[in-house]
Amino acid sequence: MAPVSAEQQMNVSPEEMKKGMEPWMAWFKKAGAALVDAGTPLGGGMHYTKNETSKSMTEIAGYSIVQAENMDAVKAMIADSPHFMMPKASIEVFEMMPMQM
Repeated sequence: MAPVSAEQQMNVSPEEMKKGMEPWMAWFKKAGAALVDAGTPLGGGMHYTKNETSKSMTEIAGYSIVQAENMDAVKAMIADSPHFMMPKASIEVFEMMPMQM
């Protein structure tokens, strides 16, 4: 979650973008094999109901998929996430539940 949209965060020069990605690349490397999918910034969200469409009001700025034994392991993994460099940023973690097919 971020108080600034991914679109706003990415509205910088190529040089600033490269510099901004350096902490992320270091964090991705540190996470190693536990990082199943580095993810991507998210933007342009829409909210749909059966009868209405509106712009999404969520503050979700991106996602990553990690693999860990438990939530304590995830907490340790994200403790130094570059996402926390942004004031008022937070990370929500959800478990992927198995589906019976």
